[in-house]
Amino acid sequence: MFNELLSQLSTAQVGALDIELVNVIDFKELVIKFGFNLLVTFVVVYFIYAKNSRRKDFFFSYFAISTAIFALCFLLESVKLELGIALGLFAIFGIIRYRTDTIPIKEMTYLFVIIGLAVINALSSKNVSFLELLFTNVAILGTLWILELILMLRQEASLDIVYEKIENINLNKRDELVRDIQERTGIKIKRIEIEEINFMRDIARIRVFHDITESNGKGNAKK
Repeated sequence: MFNELLSQLSTAQVGALDIELVNVIDFKELVIKFGFNLLVTFVVVYFIYAKNSRRKDFFFSYFAISTAIFALCFLLESVKLELGIALGLFAIFGIIRYRTDTIPIKEMTYLFVIIGLAVINALSSKNVSFLELLFTNVAILGTLWILELILMLRQEASLDIVYEKIENINLNKRDELVRDIQERTGIKIKRIEIEEINFMRDIARIRVFHDITESNGKGNAKK
């Protein structure tokens, strides 16, 4: 019944836009390839990257950029883009990166996704059916929503601290170190990394990791 409905819709067009409402073959290909790409990305990020790296701050970016790039390549396959347009997309990020203040990786990812959506919606040709375009937009938005709602609950943030109690920088005093930082910051510490020790000045540079949902949350701080 569903296939019959798709077949009937495939002959329809959207108003004066001369765009097919449904292209059954292309839509099925899009759904299958999208699911396969998402599965492969999940395996790479979760089972390979996450198992070998304790950092989780790039999870969001990997999934979001993978989804946006897939949509760009699939829907614009039949659109002849000049080299200047392709290079221009990357030039935008170069200008933002080097000509302005540093932008956090998550904000850069959202910027990339927004630009990608704009390019997809603007340059999709008549060969792309309305259902394919709608599915792509919903899939990207849904992926971002799921990442924010589920993944970010387990996400970590970090604080860079200049720590002066050098006597606590000892493997045998890790509990004292964690307890002291938690009492002074009010943040529940998950793990710590010692970046640098300066015995001449009796200070150490420490990076502490905590849940991103903590009230004292994001960003870097120095004590």
